[in-house]
Amino acid sequence: MDFPEWFTKVTGHKTSRDWQSRLAADSQLRDRLVNIPTGFGKTEGVLAAWLFHRVLRNSEDWPRRLVWCLPMRVLVEQTASIARGMADRIREISSTSDVVRVHTLLGGEKSQNNAEDWCLYPELPSILIGTQDMLLSRALNRGYGAGRARWPMEFGLLNQDALWVMDEVQLMDVGLATSAQLQAFRQEDVSSGRSLRPCHTWWMSATLQPEWLRTVDTAAVVDDWMDCRTEPGDSDRESALWQIRKSLSVMEVANDDHKRFADLIHSQHSELENAENGRITLVVCNTVDRACKTFEALRRLNPDADLQLVHSRFRPSERKAWREQFLSRAACNPNANRIIVATQVVEAGVDVSAGCLITELAPWTALIQRFGRCARYGGGGKIVVVNRGLSEKVTAPYSPSELTSAWRACQQIKDGGVAGIEHFERAQSEEVKRELYPYSPANLLLRREFDELFDTTADLTGADLDISRFIRSGDERDLQVFWADIPKDQQGPAETLSPSSDELCSVPFLLARDWLCGTETTTKRNPRLRKKMRAWVWDWLDGQWVEVTRAALCPGRVVCVAAQCGGYLAGVGFAPESLEVVPLVSAVPSSTGSESSAVEMLTGDTCQDDESLSQVEHWKTIACHSDEVRLVVAGIGQRLGLRADLLRVLDVAAEWHDAGKAHAAFQGKIRSDAGRPSRNDLAKAPRNYWLPRGGFGGGVGFAGDGSGASADQRPGFRHELASILALYAVLELFAPEHPARLGPWREYLEGAGSRQLPVQSPLPIPGSVQRLLDCSDAEFNIVEWL
Repeated sequence: MDFPEWFTKVTGHKTSRDWQSRLAADSQLRDRLVNIPTGFGKTEGVLAAWLFHRVLRNSEDWPRRLVWCLPMRVLVEQTASIARGMADRIREISSTSDVVRVHTLLGGEKSQNNAEDWCLYPELPSILIGTQDMLLSRALNRGYGAGRARWPMEFGLLNQDALWVMDEVQLMDVGLATSAQLQAFRQEDVSSGRSLRPCHTWWMSATLQPEWLRTVDTAAVVDDWMDCRTEPGDSDRESALWQIRKSLSVMEVANDDHKRFADLIHSQHSELENAENGRITLVVCNTVDRACKTFEALRRLNPDADLQLVHSRFRPSERKAWREQFLSRAACNPNANRIIVATQVVEAGVDVSAGCLITELAPWTALIQRFGRCARYGGGGKIVVVNRGLSEKVTAPYSPSELTSAWRACQQIKDGGVAGIEHFERAQSEEVKRELYPYSPANLLLRREFDELFDTTADLTGADLDISRFIRSGDERDLQVFWADIPKDQQGPAETLSPSSDELCSVPFLLARDWLCGTETTTKRNPRLRKKMRAWVWDWLDGQWVEVTRAALCPGRVVCVAAQCGGYLAGVGFAPESLEVVPLVSAVPSSTGSESSAVEMLTGDTCQDDESLSQVEHWKTIACHSDEVRLVVAGIGQRLGLRADLLRVLDVAAEWHDAGKAHAAFQGKIRSDAGRPSRNDLAKAPRNYWLPRGGFGGGVGFAGDGSGASADQRPGFRHELASILALYAVLELFAPEHPARLGPWREYLEGAGSRQLPVQSPLPIPGSVQRLLDCSDAEFNIVEWL
């Protein structure tokens, strides 16, 4: 099957565009720039190309994971919908249910915590779609919303055997620079032989400028990236979509004159004529505050009009209705007569065609994206760019210089269509282009900093290295808030309470701090919750919800707020001034740790004193369970085509990974009731045999009478640590001079007269021990790390 036929089958379109066919025709995977205008099928083109090579051709030169990184949550939902539709069509073609898996990475997404966990199947093709916060934090070994134990696993999977698609890069801020740095570091690793599987990056946008990717670290490779660039072809430029004309005019309205701005919108909308796609006016504001005030002014002006408000501080449960009601091609019909007031969330990924676009003055890249929402399906349209002022206070979140350059450009052009913009830009000098497309990231990830992130240990204060500055800059770094019904007489949420992605509302973390704790001043820090505010964050170590402090409200955190405290209105979104009880998305069913597999996966490997993952239906010994893991690991390794030496190291790690469960502190967590096997090498036990967290049953033959008191009881005990210590105990017993035990201190110890003689064991060395002893020091370190 050739690509055109494949494209038709997986997308449902009659044919592929010229640029889409050229992209798929290059079977050699390379880092690439995809510079395609809005409306020309970037998402489907890139998805189809990867699926063609990885799934249909089964090419080992193409990575198994397609990592689709987006700047906003709403774009994740839309891209995932397209990807799932294409995956469903592939299943119909192949008559199999397991061709390619699609996962979304959003705070609270249940698929992270159940059997469909994307980390569990590294050998299978999968599409992982998430925001830059969730994905870049994991690529930096500090995954937002994930427990510390998951960080290295996700770090490895996202930096090996992956094709990153950085989509809508003009909205990514410092995250764009971080993605370029990471790819440069990966190429360094390839050159030095430290990479096992290919990992490449495609940067994609209608306004992508190659120079945005140039840094000291990328200087050696950025020219190669620029040479591998996908742009529209001649046939693309001859299409009707390219030739659409959109008249452009400019106006000025004071920043605080919301009534005049509403009058302008109403006047422009009333001039629209009935059309095939309806009478739709799209208004784009630069801040949520101005969007809300504009919406209220329009509602006062015409209470009966079809008015819709769109911004990033709504919950997904409310946003899902937008696509069906007004943000879709189907909603752009002859009967439509509406005004949509929005923020930057409509700059990308929104399939809507407005006959009239009224936008506040914004940076040139943002304006071009907004222009793409006007007359998207053909015909013609009109664009009005409104200058609300150029002072620093008014232009936020943008800079006055960015808006000044864009204002000069808008005053010179009369056509905001694709052809008109291209004609204008070709006539500009390089200096003017640099002014229109500025990019100066506030922070740049260095190789030394990236290498230091390999160590996931917290510092002496218990804090982790702050990576948020490499993901977003400014005050718009978000945390996630969800509301729950927590009675006043209840101290906090149940341990089993876990939000779904539909419940989470993105809130800038500084705004959340002021809302929950009060405004911070030089004389009043307000480190704790305001009176009558009740909110909690999850403690990954103790496995419970703990009361919020100002310091705990950081980017990436998930915050539970009592619904009685207000802060959200269904038609407005996040509303910190509101005291109305927040309507819940859905009732969260109560469950115990033994009933909720999602909660078990969430806590089992991240909380002290929690062994949820060891609770199964049948009894299993350490040897039995380890043999099962060895078989699974061998199968995965063979499908990945790993080298024999790596397969051997993985086998040793699988064999020893649960050795620490033989420790009395672990065995004592299992009841000594009748029915328990008379042995102390159990790795798994039925659910009803486990004591509550912190309880101790004494094991079989160990100290303890089942009452919970014992010398072997260890608060915070983790069998994983015991497993690592067991490895060194084996070396001490059987090979005390093994280089993995002595490390670089061998010569020093010998010089000090402390050289130990090998201990001759009177017993034969078991095969499992011998396999461990056969490891070199580097291999032993890998076994220990795994």
